[in-house]
Amino acid sequence: MQISPDLILGSTIGLIGSALYGLSIVVYRSQASEINPVAVSSIKMWIALPFMTILTLFLPGLEAAFLPMATIMLLSISVILGAVIGDTIYLWSQERIGVSYAFPIAMSFPIITFFLTVWFLEEPLILSRLAGAIIAVIGIVLISNEQNRNQENSETPTKFDIFGILGAIATAFLYAIGTTVLQVGIEGVDPIAGNLIRMIVGSIAFVPIVAVAHLGGMRLITRKATVRVIIAGFFGMAVGSLLYVTAVAMVGAAIMSVIASTAPLFAIPVSVLMLKEKLTSVAGIGIIATIVGVVLVVVGF
Repeated sequence: MQISPDLILGSTIGLIGSALYGLSIVVYRSQASEINPVAVSSIKMWIALPFMTILTLFLPGLEAAFLPMATIMLLSISVILGAVIGDTIYLWSQERIGVSYAFPIAMSFPIITFFLTVWFLEEPLILSRLAGAIIAVIGIVLISNEQNRNQENSETPTKFDIFGILGAIATAFLYAIGTTVLQVGIEGVDPIAGNLIRMIVGSIAFVPIVAVAHLGGMRLITRKATVRVIIAGFFGMAVGSLLYVTAVAMVGAAIMSVIASTAPLFAIPVSVLMLKEKLTSVAGIGIIATIVGVVLVVVGF
């Protein structure tokens, strides 16, 4: 496959977005004892909404967001499946079976995305790209498991939980379907205006989720944690989501799903410096595997 300038630019944009998201994850983890995961997800979505509104107003103009209903539906489905339902089910699954089990299952979504784009979008079946996705997923799992091992509060499941496992599998399919739908919905649409639609729908969807969480006894958020999550959410979600949508429009769902899954890779340097985590040999192997996998996916020979 010929490497086009759009492929290089789109992959670079995707990697920058993944890096921003990876760095924001470190901040979220550092505040885990002070803020509920549902609060984190909602805050970062609500921070992204005004940013995308202002950006749309000054760049393409709000008229660019007046899209055909079919396009709005596709963009809405993509964010609801991924950032709303997918993330929520993942958090639920993680509580039942632990990060060490939930994360590897959920992170298989780039492989599922590859097959979805081949079957439904009729993209070419490039075996080296499939191999790259598998290698990258293995690398990310190794990195993430080592990072989780460094956390004192990591929970290990005490028994087999079929519902937790099914939740993680559902998460992988929701992420994959959401990314594939996004590729279709964003075609021919300004990425800024398209992402504004996604943030509007996502922000509205989180209102009842947060309300239910409060009724369920979600603890109050400290001011310090809120400020840090807002800052991290701005870069990780507001800017990161725009870069993500732009990259999907340029390189497609199959490639971007792999690039998006590399967020833990970029979190390593900050984790070592801020959280005093150790860089193990297993994590080193994960880094190499991830890089090799991404190169295979992008080159796709």
